[in-house]
Amino acid sequence: MLGTVVVYFGLGAAFLGVVSLLRPLSFLAIRSRRLALLIVAAGILVVLIGALLPAADQRVADPRTHLDEFVPVYQFNEFHSTRVKASREEAYRAIKAVTADEITLFHTLVWIRRLGRPGPESILNPPQGQPLLDVATRTSFIVLAEEPDREIVVGTLVGAPEGWRPNGKRTPEKFKALRAPGFALAAMNFRLEDAESEPGVTIVTTETRVFATDASARRRFAAYWRVIYPGSALIRRMWLRAIAKRAESAK
Repeated sequence: MLGTVVVYFGLGAAFLGVVSLLRPLSFLAIRSRRLALLIVAAGILVVLIGALLPAADQRVADPRTHLDEFVPVYQFNEFHSTRVKASREEAYRAIKAVTADEITLFHTLVWIRRLGRPGPESILNPPQGQPLLDVATRTSFIVLAEEPDREIVVGTLVGAPEGWRPNGKRTPEKFKALRAPGFALAAMNFRLEDAESEPGVTIVTTETRVFATDASARRRFAAYWRVIYPGSALIRRMWLRAIAKRAESAK
């Protein structure tokens, strides 16, 4: 999180500097284009510092979930939760059925993330009207584990050595065993639990974890993660909101 804050502080400073090159923002005490240029340079430097901040290993001390089984060690993660006024069965069906069209701002955010390029069908370019998890698992993701009405975990590679090509069918076992240098593995789950003292309410959580297998892969992914994190977090929150809306409307 610190790295993301530093990166976006630097981007904000650089943006203000660029604006002041066109017209100095005197109300911010930027009264000359020379000072504006210095602010742009400082902002870029701060962005680089934030992108290169080290990311420490985080380890699961007491594995309890399928996600823990597949990614017990990671350097990057995000976690979100919501309360759904529906049973676990209804919430799970909603998780499997929600489409990208139901997720507020999804198409806009992934369009920005792929820089406006059309690209092949994927979770970043899903067709209309199709469940988003189905799109993910028939393109770049695989199902690592599924316990109906409890948890589903999907995974993919988000970084690989230059020139590497997959060999054979992708399987959960290969995902778990992959520890060769140069890779970054990502897994995301949806987990459901009954809310304590609230009959008929389900707590739905989603967590994304990324494990980079060596220092070089960690540095490369850190720069990417710290730029895309705010949009990624917003997508996850809106995804949970769409799940809750679908599950509650189905009652």
